[in-house]
Order: sequence, then C-alpha cells, then structure tokens
Amino acid sequence: MIVSKRHLPRRTFLRGMGTMLALPLLDAMLPALTAQGQTSASPAKLRRLGFVYMPMGSDLTRWTPSGDSLLGDLPPTLEPLASVREQVTAVSNLELRNAYPGTHATSNAAFLSAARAKLTESTDYYLGTTVDQLAAKQIGRETQLPSLELAMDLLATVGQCDNGYACVYQNNLSWSSPTTPLPAEAHPRLVFETLFGDGGTPEQRQAALQRRASLLDSVLDDFHRLQNQLGATDRERVNSYLETVREVERRIQQAEATARDNPLPDLDRPVGVPASYAEHARLMFDLQVLALQGDITRVITFQLARETSNRTYPEIGVPEAHHPLTHHGNDPQKIAQMAKINRFHVSLFAEFVAKLKATPEADGTLLDHSLYLYGSGMGNPNVHDHVNLPILVAGGAAGRMRGGRHLTFAEPTPLANLHLALLEKVGVQVESFADSQGPLAGLFEPIHI
Repeated sequence: MIVSKRHLPRRTFLRGMGTMLALPLLDAMLPALTAQGQTSASPAKLRRLGFVYMPMGSDLTRWTPSGDSLLGDLPPTLEPLASVREQVTAVSNLELRNAYPGTHATSNAAFLSAARAKLTESTDYYLGTTVDQLAAKQIGRETQLPSLELAMDLLATVGQCDNGYACVYQNNLSWSSPTTPLPAEAHPRLVFETLFGDGGTPEQRQAALQRRASLLDSVLDDFHRLQNQLGATDRERVNSYLETVREVERRIQQAEATARDNPLPDLDRPVGVPASYAEHARLMFDLQVLALQGDITRVITFQLARETSNRTYPEIGVPEAHHPLTHHGNDPQKIAQMAKINRFHVSLFAEFVAKLKATPEADGTLLDHSLYLYGSGMGNPNVHDHVNLPILVAGGAAGRMRGGRHLTFAEPTPLANLHLALLEKVGVQVESFADSQGPLAGLFEPIHI
C-alpha cells in the first residue's frame, strides 16, 4: 500500500455545478477506516449484494452442469462464464414453494421474497419484504442510495396481467414492505443522473445537461485538487474510475444523438436508450459497476426482462418472441431458440462479472467484495414449475466464497435458504426468511475474521 499525504474519509466526493461524484475506495481512505476500528475486509465497507433476474426459466438440459462438486466442463448455456468460472457457483435443485399455483407473476414476485403473492387484480396487493431490502436496511444505511432498482423494460404494464394477478407482481422485483413495491428504472440517462446528478424534474435535468458538456468537466477543478493529495496508486485508480464514468456518459450521449437523428418515430423508446438490447444491457451493467465502485449503493436488483416478455432477439438469430418459445411443447427447434436467449443473457452477466473482477479495490477486486445472485423464479417454463431453478452465485464476499463449483441437493431445497446465507455473508443477521429452513449449506467456506 502506498501511504498518501493525508487520510481521506470513505465518503469523499468531487463537487461541481449541480454535481456530486463519489469516489472509489482508495488506499488513502484505508488508514482512516482502520482508525475507526474497521479493517479493509470490513463487512460494512466492502460487502455488496446484487440480484439479476432472468425471466421464464431455462432449458435445464443445456443449463445444468454434469458434475456434482466441481464446475468442470460447462454446459452450453453457461459456456460464456468460462473466464470467470472460479468466481461462480451453480446451485441446483432449489425451489420456490410459495410461487405456486405456477404463474409468471408469482415467479417474479417470489424470486426475492420467497412469499406467496395475494391473488388480486386490484391495488390491495400483498407480498413480502424482499431479501435485497432486508440487506439495504443494514448495509445501505451509510450510502447515498440504500438500494438501486434497475430493469430493461421501459414501460410498466398496469391492471391484471396473469391469471388474476395484478401487474405489479411482474413489474417489480423489489419490495420494501409487503405492500410497497419499488419501481425499477430502465433509462440509462435517468440512472446516471440518479447516481451522479442532483435529480429534479425531467425539465430540470435537461436544463442541467445543456449547462454542462459532461459531468467530469463540471468537477475538473476539484479533481485536480484531489490528485495533488494522493499517492501514485490512488491517482491511477481515480483516473481509471473517471475515465469509465466519461465512457459511460459518452455512450449515453451517443445513444441520445442517434435517437434524435433517427427520422423514424419511436414512441416506446425515450431518447437516450440504445436500440440494441445488448448495448442497453451493457450500459445498465456498467452503471452498476460505477455505483458499486463509488460506494453510491451496496444493494442492487436488475430485471433482464419482464415475465411474459415478447421481446425478440434478432441480434442472436432469434426473431421469435421469447414468451411463446418458452411454451415449446417439447418442440426441439423452439427449445433450441429459447436456449439461445438463455445463453445470451448469461453472456451479458459474464461480461459484467469479468468487469468486477478486473476492477481493483483495496486488497483485491470489486468482485472479491461483492456477491451476485443470477437466476429465475421458474424452472421449466413449459409447465410453469418452480423446482430445480436455474441459479448462479458469483463473487467473493470478502474472501468468504470459493467458486468453481456445482452444488446440487438430493431433495428440493427452499431458495429462501440461499437468501438467508447471502444475508449472513454480507453481515446481515436474521433468524429466518420466508420458508427458509436455515442458511444454505456448502456455498461458503468457514472463515474467522
């Protein structure tokens, strides 16, 4: 570690006109944390928890690894994870009992709550507090945003969506109470402004954008002042972080310019959203990297698509709508097309995990200090079951997780057991969660800190 000229508090910001930019964890901050009785492996400072939802299950024959312990030869859908396999564990035979009678609405609703959704088409909906929000109430208390809710679908549906269930169950992954769903944001510019700007109305945000060419230009003076107070390692780290912020902002501005220059009407896609699903998703993942790196939030949920989504994926050779493909009736061609979508989603997650792994932080990487759960609330979508869910866990949890494995259980095991284990490993102690039977065994290595 290079000792800097001064000790900086963890909550150090660059400030400019209408802008406050959080910084990543620097060596110059670690002595200050130690002085406060916290080490570089402190649960409150370095543990983050994220969830990525994949809708409508998977073709489990192409998803499930063959081995029962090591994550050896990757099955076709998981092949994109090859470069990060040592940081990933696949978990088989988990179930969501409270998602039955077996609907798309209950799949989404139960994924993070493990609770039974009230059957209603009206506003008297009732579910349960989700696992991310239990974490946010503790590890999110010291951050700018206790949690961040993201999605890929720009338009929320209303009314009755699925077999008598209100659309709110499909629109929202995260619930801060049984009656309070938390809407997710899908527009990259609005997420960017939430993370780095002062917010305000859409008109105020637009005016702020016109007043400044870029976010970094507005904090340049503060940036140069800070650079003179840091050691060489920290200067390089800040430079890298700010270059990433600038690149994300450039991509958002490019998407906005493309949308403005496009003469064709596009009423469903607000200005600033890339036309390509992959580029949109990559932007949303990159914003998560920045949010975690800057310690703007420590808890994130991200919905890759809504249940019953009819999105097509021509960029990977799937022009058919996703939802009808999942009702494949065991047609091999439809199953193969559905599996292409599953693999595509996994490939985007793999890129994200690789970026976390490549981002230095303290005595390791951003991935070392994070835990991410990737998966679906549905197993076999053709029959709408909620057993043998496709589930991955990625990260290090400050040295507490050993990856490169496949855990499979002899009997169906509640997904809530996994949620309980994740909470425990990021320092959130609760006795039980939904229908849990205890923290999931075997996922984490015993460690004494």
